[in-house]
Amino acid sequence: MRELTDTNSAGIAAALVQARTSAGSPAMGMVMTLVVVVDEDHAAQAMECAREASHEHPARVLGVILGDGRGHGRVDAQVGTGAGWSGETALIRLHGEVVKHPESVVLPLLLPDSPVAVWWPVDAPRDPAADPIGGLAQRRITDAAGATTARTRAIHHQAAAYAPGNTDLAWTRLTPWRALLAAALDQHPSKVGAASVTAEKVSPSADLLVAWLGACLRVEVTRHTSTGPGLTEVTLTTPEGEVSVARPDGLLARFRIPGQPDRPVALKRRTVPELLAEELRRLDEDDTYAAVARHLTKDS
Repeated sequence: MRELTDTNSAGIAAALVQARTSAGSPAMGMVMTLVVVVDEDHAAQAMECAREASHEHPARVLGVILGDGRGHGRVDAQVGTGAGWSGETALIRLHGEVVKHPESVVLPLLLPDSPVAVWWPVDAPRDPAADPIGGLAQRRITDAAGATTARTRAIHHQAAAYAPGNTDLAWTRLTPWRALLAAALDQHPSKVGAASVTAEKVSPSADLLVAWLGACLRVEVTRHTSTGPGLTEVTLTTPEGEVSVARPDGLLARFRIPGQPDRPVALKRRTVPELLAEELRRLDEDDTYAAVARHLTKDS
């Protein structure tokens, strides 16, 4: 990694070109720009997650750390390529006045004619689409589970501020659960009279699942608390009996349908890089998440 002190966007761009040329790859094979907005304490872990996700989605990855907004503006950066990265990477630290206008540094570094995704691993803005960096992106990825303050309301804030292109990893974590529940109702088509979701006390994914079930099934969905980890059980009540998916250990679930023997189903909790890679596969609006966000906001 090349260290740049008191630099600017032109200096970072030149260093990226030099790093790519030194690595023997003068042509760019990247398909997008991924901007990671994170604090200093979580920067190393977030960039490692982005590195793993970039194996599936070759990208120019820009880590942006917003420092103290007081004093003289300064931009420092670490720039490089290789070392497990599928493309170029830059970790950019902003200080002073430039913190108030981070888009002025990020915009010149975006790949031309390529989509842009922004990811906030920890504390996302209340309105990602109105954020200076978020406004540059077609895809804005938050993670309510990573909030360090107001954790119980974080997903509700994101739902209330929903705009096309927004998503949250709390929703991505539900993909295998939603697939299992949909398959269960396909195998056992019956009217659902009630539903329940059991999870940790603070679980953005559980809140979204309650909203999704309520919107799709138009029934009352009750929320119960467990010791976790994460989501532990979903039960759908039908006239013939209960349809349920129970995962007490975060690894293996028991899949139950009336009239059939219980079946074990692999339902391991996925890592953040896996979740991030899934979200980067699509850059259009997620209509289902949009509907669930509206339902969650309405019920808040």
